[in-house]
Amino acid sequence: MSDPIDTSDFARYLRQRADLGLDEIFLEGLTRDEVLKVVAEARRSAASAAARVTASDSAGEMDADFVAAAASESSSRVLSQSERPGSRNPGYEATPSGQDKPGTEEISAPEVDLTVLNYHELESVAGSCEACQLAQGRTQVVFSDGNPQARLMVVGEAPGANEDRTGVPFVGQAGKFLDLLLAAVDLSRKDSVYICNVLKCRPPGNRDPMSDEIERCSPFLKRQIALVAPEVILAVGTFAAQLLTGANRPLGKLRGSVYAYEGVPLVVTYHPAALLRNAGWTRSTWDDLQLLRQVMDGS
Repeated sequence: MSDPIDTSDFARYLRQRADLGLDEIFLEGLTRDEVLKVVAEARRSAASAAARVTASDSAGEMDADFVAAAASESSSRVLSQSERPGSRNPGYEATPSGQDKPGTEEISAPEVDLTVLNYHELESVAGSCEACQLAQGRTQVVFSDGNPQARLMVVGEAPGANEDRTGVPFVGQAGKFLDLLLAAVDLSRKDSVYICNVLKCRPPGNRDPMSDEIERCSPFLKRQIALVAPEVILAVGTFAAQLLTGANRPLGKLRGSVYAYEGVPLVVTYHPAALLRNAGWTRSTWDDLQLLRQVMDGS
């Protein structure tokens, strides 16, 4: 088992790399365990570079150069206890009746009644699903990774080429970066996070999911949420965010608030792959992770 991760050391380490002009962290060719070793190096690197940190820098705060350096992702603000789900506070979006209502969209399921299946039965049915055209081109179904008893469920959009080959979600560059982001707020897929996607099969050429594919595959996700029963959900990417919030709005308009999916607090942020292409969303992503941590800590 790896050593506990010191979030403030990690944040300070990344900020100091930017201060020293070391503005890139290459993840290519590293395994997930090797990526997480970057976090352990924070303690040593932070000590040697501490003199360069100004008095105005907060040890727990991450500079916008952070994910620009690491190649990153995105979004939100911290809510107080009164703004948490269930309170009557503008920070929590209690969506208007009949419009943008989270968790109530009617979606057609495969022929099997998924609501009566246990976890292993659900995984087995998903593994042989041919409800849409994606079944014809997949190498294998990508069902989940992480801890099924996790406090946090991370929901992405669809598998990519690496995921289709391995059968594990978030294992490529975006997956390595997701692990770093989670580590920065003391979370890991090994112990405290369960990871899955809206779609269980890879769209050809990594294109966006189509509406009929989402409609046919979403019942698997809905049952996963019911069985895992996470304390909080983190939706990464537009398609996951729109499906789980029930709101057909751009991701930039959705992030920054706490929603609820069938009673489970829901935070929205950018997909790690999008951050690898657009470092400008870095600070927003860090804010979203702080919001997530606040919800999980009950403050």
